[in-house]
Formats: sequence, C-alpha cells, structure tokens
Amino acid sequence: MKLREPMPELTGAVAWLNGEVTREQLVGEKPTLIHFWSVSCHLCKEAMPHVNNFRDQYKDKLNVVAVHMPRSENDLDLDEIKKIADEHEITQPIFIDSELKLNDAFENQYVPAYYVFDKEGKLRHFQAGGSGMKMLEKRVNRVLDEMEKSE
Repeated sequence: MKLREPMPELTGAVAWLNGEVTREQLVGEKPTLIHFWSVSCHLCKEAMPHVNNFRDQYKDKLNVVAVHMPRSENDLDLDEIKKIADEHEITQPIFIDSELKLNDAFENQYVPAYYVFDKEGKLRHFQAGGSGMKMLEKRVNRVLDEMEKSE
C-alpha cells in the first residue's frame, strides 16, 4: 500500500476472535492501527506487550485491530492462534487471515507490520519489524494531533 491510500475492506477472514469490525465502523470517528502478526513469529510476540500498552494507553482515541497472517501450514490451527492470543493478552479484534485475502489487499509481506490510518481511513504510516515502537508512537501521535486540530 502507498501512503494516503484508503483502508481496504476487512473481508475474507476465516474467523474473527474478540469480535468483528468493519471498515465502516473504523473510519470516520478516530484513527486506526492495524497490526499483522503470526503465531510462528518470535518478533511479533516480543513486540506484543508494546502493542498492548499502546492499545490501552490510546483506547479512547485509537482503534486497534490485529490481523493473524499465517507463514506456514502450522500457523493455520485456530486453537493455537486463540491460545497464543490469550497468552499475549491480545484483546482487540483479531482478523484470522488464513487465506491471505487481507494480506493481499494490504500488499503486506511482513510480520510484524503496522499500518496507521487517519480517521478518514487514509494510510499515514507503515512500518515492519520488531523494533521501532517509538517511531510508531510518534506517527500515531502526529495523526491524533492533526485530528484534534481539525475538530
């Protein structure tokens, strides 16, 4: 995805955990962070406490949605995904992308990967990899600041 492109529809999940959300529910009210992760990704698990802190710290100002992207056949076991999600306290909605439909819509090749959309649903920041949480926080704050100024 390129910057300023609109958020794709959140369709094609084989399942949702922790509730289902639609693009319509996310766009218009507040910015959204969509993060891709995988049960077989060590970096994803290391980064999860940071994502969770982020989710909790900004819960009134930011939508957070997780996307589980399988990297191998072993990553398709829904019970394992649920177990890891519980262990890592992923309480936000989780889109189970076992057929890589959302992954393709995002043109995503990485886990972990983070997409920050403004409240109009336009992509404002993308980053991949386990580090860079400070940069992610900076970008989210920039989008939040712009939103507050425009109100």
